[in-house]
Amino acid sequence: MDLNGRPDPPTDAGEKETLVGFLDFQRATLRWKCEGLTPVQLGTAAIDPSSMTLHGLIRHLTEVELDWSVGTFTDEPVVYAYSSPENPEGDWIGLDPAQYHADLHRYDEAVERARSVVKDLDPGHTVEDNGKRYTLRWVLAHMIEEYARHNGHADLLRERLDGSTGE
Repeated sequence: MDLNGRPDPPTDAGEKETLVGFLDFQRATLRWKCEGLTPVQLGTAAIDPSSMTLHGLIRHLTEVELDWSVGTFTDEPVVYAYSSPENPEGDWIGLDPAQYHADLHRYDEAVERARSVVKDLDPGHTVEDNGKRYTLRWVLAHMIEEYARHNGHADLLRERLDGSTGE
């Protein structure tokens, strides 16, 4: 664990363990960036002209977790809690500060579900989804990229909200 309670990715492990380790580090980084703020602060768009918020990032990544795990590697339908064809930006808009803790719990459940879906798959496990072929290796690398990009957003939002900075 690092000083902020995030799990250090392994430095001498197999391919899957390394990818999952970096993904778990990124997941923990998002949670760390949200710690210590009020639900109102978490729902505050702090960088004009963007309407992005930390609460919105939690909701967005909840749906991303489910989409790329359940939606890609199982035959189960993905049930989105926030967005829909009628409301495709629902993960980002309509935030209720009173729902933040419930939304964070839903995020944690989505992460655990994603972990359980990929737990027994090899990095080279391949599936076809919407006419494209994906390996678990590609999905894990993509998830790391998705989190890293959004954690950069979270860094800026957090600094603007209360001056906190950190890696």
